[in-house]
Amino acid sequence: MFKHPTRRQALALGTLLAGTAASRPARADLATIEADARKEGSVTWYTAHTDGETAEAVGRGFTARYPGIKATVIRTTAQVAYERLVNDLKNNVAQCDVFSSTDIGHYITLKSKGALARYVPEAASKVSPEFQGLDPDGYYFPTSAGTVLITYNAKLLKAEDAPKNWPDLLDPKWRNKVSVGHPAFSGYVGNWVLAMRRLYGWEYFEKLEKNRPQIGRSINDTVTMLNAGERVVAAGPGGTTLASMDKGNPLALVYPTDGALLMVSPSAVMANAPRPNAARLFMEFRLSEEAAQIAVKFRGDSLRPEVKPLAGAKPLNEVKLIKLTPAEILKGIPEVIEQWRDTFGS
Repeated sequence: MFKHPTRRQALALGTLLAGTAASRPARADLATIEADARKEGSVTWYTAHTDGETAEAVGRGFTARYPGIKATVIRTTAQVAYERLVNDLKNNVAQCDVFSSTDIGHYITLKSKGALARYVPEAASKVSPEFQGLDPDGYYFPTSAGTVLITYNAKLLKAEDAPKNWPDLLDPKWRNKVSVGHPAFSGYVGNWVLAMRRLYGWEYFEKLEKNRPQIGRSINDTVTMLNAGERVVAAGPGGTTLASMDKGNPLALVYPTDGALLMVSPSAVMANAPRPNAARLFMEFRLSEEAAQIAVKFRGDSLRPEVKPLAGAKPLNEVKLIKLTPAEILKGIPEVIEQWRDTFGS
């Protein structure tokens, strides 16, 4: 199973990437970028930001906005996407143009090894203030936001009986009834595990293990498990759960009293992008009002202040949020993956 690179692997990756960082200017005239992107004809996007349906909708939206430039969407979980990208780099394969992970630690590592191109999108200044300044050097920018909430099957559980905070999931009455994802595959799950460790210590997961949770890979697997009635409650994604509810599935969600995890997920142009202009144009699109509208349609959270959530979702400024720093994520995700394996045996 893939792990973050060891020190030796990171040094080797740095050697392979030395000199690959593009010398192109951070900003350029958008008309020139678009004209050159049309000559390139496509963009390849490695993404873990959303489920496959939403990712494909973003790709179609980009092509509709820029006819003739095809978006090839390769959607996987965060750690799988990163493993694929690192293998590409090690083998000197230039395939990915834009990389979108849910693990900020990936960007810190890639940036330090010269694997990212510096590009400051014109649209970056138009996102909501809470999403600005993630990387002041201009190598990666938030392009997706979401929450991890308590979710449940409303056919199997009444609202008044649903958990109200994260420790409620540890009650023995939820034995064989809880669904979670896996931190070694999902950036959302890795961040949630790290947040719970910060709040309650690793004892939280030692107690959760006693409830025998069903463990998927992606956090979106919890939605499938709840819909199938295999589990009753979950630590699940707000957006995907709401999208499933929109389709008539018997799900519901709880904004925990001790805080919903806010996931801020970046994207970056690769330094060795084979289609660098299309990559830059795609970054502009990801931060646009149009992309925010697509996100909200599929129940993601909007990065643009002028695009409001649909009914059933709370604006982020009305929610008690748990936020992790990039430094916490970089150090903490590898730690909790190992702790998870020790506790859950997988």
